[in-house]
Amino acid sequence: MDDWKMQQGNLGPEADDAYDDMSMLDEARQPLSRKVPIASSKINPYRMVIVARLLILAFFLRYRILNPVHDAIGLWLTSVICEIWFAFSWILDQFPKWFPIDRETYLDRLSLRYEREGEPNMLAPVDIFVSTVDPMKEPPLVTANTVLSILAMDYPVDKISCYISDDGASMLTFESLSETAEFARKWVPFCKKFAIEPRAPEMYFTLKVDYLKDKVQPTFVKERRAMKREYEEFKVRINALVAKAQKVPPEGWIMQDGTPWPGNNTKDHPGMIQVFLGQSGGHDTEGNELPRLVYVSREKRPGFLHHKKAGAMNALVRVSGVLTNAPFMLNLDCDHYINNSKAAREAMCFLMDPQIGRKVCYVQFPQRFDGIDRHDRYANRNTVFFDINMKGLDGIQGPVYVGTGCVFRRQALY
Repeated sequence: MDDWKMQQGNLGPEADDAYDDMSMLDEARQPLSRKVPIASSKINPYRMVIVARLLILAFFLRYRILNPVHDAIGLWLTSVICEIWFAFSWILDQFPKWFPIDRETYLDRLSLRYEREGEPNMLAPVDIFVSTVDPMKEPPLVTANTVLSILAMDYPVDKISCYISDDGASMLTFESLSETAEFARKWVPFCKKFAIEPRAPEMYFTLKVDYLKDKVQPTFVKERRAMKREYEEFKVRINALVAKAQKVPPEGWIMQDGTPWPGNNTKDHPGMIQVFLGQSGGHDTEGNELPRLVYVSREKRPGFLHHKKAGAMNALVRVSGVLTNAPFMLNLDCDHYINNSKAAREAMCFLMDPQIGRKVCYVQFPQRFDGIDRHDRYANRNTVFFDINMKGLDGIQGPVYVGTGCVFRRQALY
């Protein structure tokens, strides 16, 4: 009987393989993300409080309008106008908080759809922009950690390009980026081999957590100790560059070939582009390819407005359009590292979704902050804005762009 069933194609390894392939195809056709509404038990009490406050506000304004102060009519009228304006602004502030939502992504479906085994990787390339101006106010070590977290992302290396905008044309930023590129040859393979999180070395080595959790490779402790030593030596080299930059020579900085540094005059200099890592020579210590790393300092001339960060972003859009022209762009400040190595994949679950992707202009990530006391007595985490207002705006139409941590569709900007 078993032989007969196998002849009919109802039993056997080929039928099982075909069934598995069909299941994978069905899974790949599913949406890459979904909306997750906030539980009614959490949101309804807050809605009741809003309604109660609205009723109290209505009674208060009615009383204020129907009971004028005749002895000081001018002051009364001014106060009533201000109270009505504050009430109106409060009502506008409540709209985003009425329908907050969460979103959930399916990274496994993204891989099934765009990273099929035996086929070319179809994930879209991403250009990542990092902007900095003054290395004395924005420490080069902080910028280096941001760059290292980008280069070590869990994303195909040939589809990541990191552009650093140096709007101060500083030789210190240029030299520290050169040191960062050399250290990345050791740091990136270490992160990917042991699935390190987060992938900014300063934050990783200072975390007070059990770093041995879920680690099974017997060489991990030895390699981690060696990598920590490498990072400490890297920090010393960066500190030496910072100390050297404190004393500017009277004739300005001179490069190794004997020519003056083009950015000695920060307000009048030509544009500068230097590719530190790329497909031609950017390989790590294990011989694997590294993402592109490009230094950009745009041209500045007296009498022309440069529009600060907005102008720097425009310059990066134009430069990246010539060099890589990725369909998506992520912009970061120099002190904002990527704390989730799969962040680009999370964004692609929205931007590359076959059902809703073409309607999405950008994906905004919330900001999280380190070095804040546990009680956050000064509200430095900005929790109300990122975890309440932004989720509420997402429930209405979409969150606002907050200036950093946002993945744009290049076509939308053009």
